[in-house]
Amino acid sequence: MTTINSKIPAGALADKWKEYKDHQKLVNPANKRRLDIIVVGTGLAGASAAASLGELGFNVLNFCIQDSPRRAHSIAAQGGINAAKNYPNDGDSVYRLFYDTIKGGDYRAREANVYRLAEVSNSIIDQCVAQGVPFAREYGGLLDNRSFGGAQVSRTFYAKGQTGQQLLLGAYSALSRQVNKGTVKLYTRYEMLDVVIIDGRARGIIARNLTTGKVERFFAHAVVIGTGGYGNTFFLSTNAMGSNGSAAVQIYKKGAYFANPAYAQIHPTCIPVHGEFQSKLTLMSESLRNDGRIWTPKKKEDAEAIRAGKLKPTDLKEEDRDYYLERRYPAFGNLVPRDVASRAAKERCDAGFGVGTTGLAVYLDFSEAINRLGENVVRARYGNLFQMYEKIVDENPYKTPMMIYPAIHYTMGGIWVDYELQTSIPGLFAIGEANFSDHGANRLGASALMQGLADGYFVLPYTIQNYLADQIQVPRISTDAPEFEDAERGVKERIQKLLSIQGKRSVDNIHKELGLVMWDFVGMGRNEAGLKTALERIKEIRKEFWSNVYVPETETNPNIELEKALRLADFIEIGELMARDALLREESCGGHFREEYQTEEGEALRNDDKFAYVSCWKYAGEGNEPELIKEDLTYEFVKRQQRNYKS
Repeated sequence: MTTINSKIPAGALADKWKEYKDHQKLVNPANKRRLDIIVVGTGLAGASAAASLGELGFNVLNFCIQDSPRRAHSIAAQGGINAAKNYPNDGDSVYRLFYDTIKGGDYRAREANVYRLAEVSNSIIDQCVAQGVPFAREYGGLLDNRSFGGAQVSRTFYAKGQTGQQLLLGAYSALSRQVNKGTVKLYTRYEMLDVVIIDGRARGIIARNLTTGKVERFFAHAVVIGTGGYGNTFFLSTNAMGSNGSAAVQIYKKGAYFANPAYAQIHPTCIPVHGEFQSKLTLMSESLRNDGRIWTPKKKEDAEAIRAGKLKPTDLKEEDRDYYLERRYPAFGNLVPRDVASRAAKERCDAGFGVGTTGLAVYLDFSEAINRLGENVVRARYGNLFQMYEKIVDENPYKTPMMIYPAIHYTMGGIWVDYELQTSIPGLFAIGEANFSDHGANRLGASALMQGLADGYFVLPYTIQNYLADQIQVPRISTDAPEFEDAERGVKERIQKLLSIQGKRSVDNIHKELGLVMWDFVGMGRNEAGLKTALERIKEIRKEFWSNVYVPETETNPNIELEKALRLADFIEIGELMARDALLREESCGGHFREEYQTEEGEALRNDDKFAYVSCWKYAGEGNEPELIKEDLTYEFVKRQQRNYKS
């Protein structure tokens, strides 16, 4: 039976990271020049890791599918980044950030990893300020903070509604400095299509030049995957169109475990779907819940009149509005965690109180904040978000409440890693959203940017040395090695197979079909019958894809349809894994809501006796069911209890 070694250091929770760093192996500066590291991805995790490893003196090869690292999807993060600085002096601490993260993830994350994340959070802010990131400041010149869901303190640092963009520019500047120095070689418009394993260790990748179509080989002593999440499995999501889970699937098929695939986050504040031809969804930052109040009509007849266009939301008096989050969760109100807010919105809409033309929307209203603070203050805090909403919906949110509805956003599941961020394959590391490690079953808002930068700037640069210290005598292996040849041959055969089908359905058409199955049966509400239906439908979609997809027959020039087809093949694998994992987990926790397992009040009902573990899936070959391996989540420092956001 396969066992899991998470390599968590012994000792008190607050001492684990210090103890690890005090006793880890190091690589001296002269030897670092002899070691090559591949970093795949240039988002916050990938760019910060590549920049940090380059600064340390390693030879870094950094790959991104975009034409510039600045186009990585991290740029779309709007609301902010958490840190336990306690600048507002409102009771925050490293422990409280740790506890809020554990609780927000519904007690399904590793204690040691989460505490380390909280511990290094303050250093991230110092690093970014030094880079010139223009965080918002209060009147006295100090950095400002605002609140996010799942917390009763203000710990989120922000730059209007464009925090991800500003942080990525900071990481990009650090990366560019290393590119200029020559320690990092940047490969833009390259997509990793396989990892190369030699004698059980990751020793390189096969990548396709997306401009020429040429498939190329690259060696390294270690490989780092920082390619983000797999939310686009659902077709409609808040993710960029190019975001994909392909690198994760490639290394999963080479032996890396895929952990907790069922844990996908539903974000409560998304612009609702407008039509069946829509290709993606747009997020409205969670930061809006600081000053915006969420409501639906109290009376069904008012909701029906609004849906029919006979009534406007501004026509309803205060006493006719149901601020349902404030009613149900008085202690946290509109700032409950994302999974709680999303399910509450779904419940109201399912009950017939939804608005918009389809009834699949609720209101996010700023009238009270505008009256209290003045429109100029609201505009200063959220102006670019309001502008974006107006451009998409063609309504002025200063005058009319925004309409929002939950949508697929972040994925908490991902490649399994140990405390060192190393996968089950030696020499292969996964960072940021690509791994599973820090968020449990639900990520708190403003923690994605925190984890990406924590992994890249302050964790991986230490832990990867512990591995590389034993690799100094390993010479650079020629890419003519048979393992490289075999991997490249496999990639080319897969490409040729797709090009040769010449079916009648476009990639997007099949992807949309997969997305509907995923949303209907593996979305906000899941049940046994629906998940079994999803597994059957996904098998049919896989068969249809591999027999009837149409991809233009060229591999030597840019071929967007081929890129999408390769990624869709992997989304199908991920979709099946998600449904299988969700069916196995007979409980509700965080973003995984099994309708059979809920409290009398409709809240998630965990089963800690049976499911307090990480579900790790090991690939068992094409057509075979993957092997389930369990990593028990033993809590030494936190007591598990039913989450309560009411008092």
